[in-house]
Amino acid sequence: MSGKKRRRLIMRTVILVILFGAVAFTLYASLTKDKTTIAIGEKAPDFVLTDLEGNKHQLSEYKGKGVFINFWGTWCKPCKVEMPDINTQYNEYKDQDVEVLAVNMGEPTLLINNFLEKYDFTFPILEDKNKDVAGLYNIYKLPATIIVDADGVIVDIVEGQLPEGRIKAMMEHIKPE
Repeated sequence: MSGKKRRRLIMRTVILVILFGAVAFTLYASLTKDKTTIAIGEKAPDFVLTDLEGNKHQLSEYKGKGVFINFWGTWCKPCKVEMPDINTQYNEYKDQDVEVLAVNMGEPTLLINNFLEKYDFTFPILEDKNKDVAGLYNIYKLPATIIVDADGVIVDIVEGQLPEGRIKAMMEHIKPE
């Protein structure tokens, strides 16, 4: 093998090693990077979402109130079952400083509005168009509920459908004294 070919082979090998090293480092960094985790007893991550009327809702603005955050989708059968129960309990607790924020995960507004025509919910329906807030709260299954007390601390995290009695107990728990 001539000297020129040998140098070219060495140079290509070095470039390949550097490329593989960069890919390996990128994979390692993305897999081990600290992801935001939420846990009971921790401060709830703040967010701002817009409701269907165009009003902005920022979680931190509800300080001093208990907040029942419910992630849902129009296609989710358990969501359809629990949302009327959430609404019933919300109507009981809204005058006691308990708020409900129903966060739809990434569906078109038209689809949400069509779904809501069948119901008369009195709590705000928020749109998480890009699922940013769902990602912030590590929500991947629906329905999911995050309960936040008046100090902005997470007191419960539930995946799955909630029976009305549990919804009532949760709202009672986060009701400010």
